[in-house]
Amino acid sequence: MMESEKNVLGTRLESCSLSPKTGFNRTGDCQSVKHDPGAHTVCSEVTQEFLDFTRARGNDLSSPNELYGFPGLKPGDRWCLCVSRWKEALDNGAAPPVVLPATNESVLRYVGLDDLFKHSVDDG
Repeated sequence: MMESEKNVLGTRLESCSLSPKTGFNRTGDCQSVKHDPGAHTVCSEVTQEFLDFTRARGNDLSSPNELYGFPGLKPGDRWCLCVSRWKEALDNGAAPPVVLPATNESVLRYVGLDDLFKHSVDDG
């Protein structure tokens, strides 16, 4: 991870998930990567509602895909989501909770910090 990457809170970007290993490059971090067309920068704790929502839009995150080393997600898994899909889910009432310390600051170009806070995971 580049040292300069920050989260939406303005501090060092933390790891999202190592099990399953997430991120565009499967580093566990929601890095902002130039060759990532989907901008997998929102660290989220997926819900069944979100998994159903994204499957209905053609992206089945529940089923494994061995070609990409993808295990398939279940509710409660943490995963770096595409910011555009998270925003679409937000607009349709299906946004899963966000892990703020592990969500890349680049998402703030597309989503307001207030919406992220409203949907933040309570780690306390």
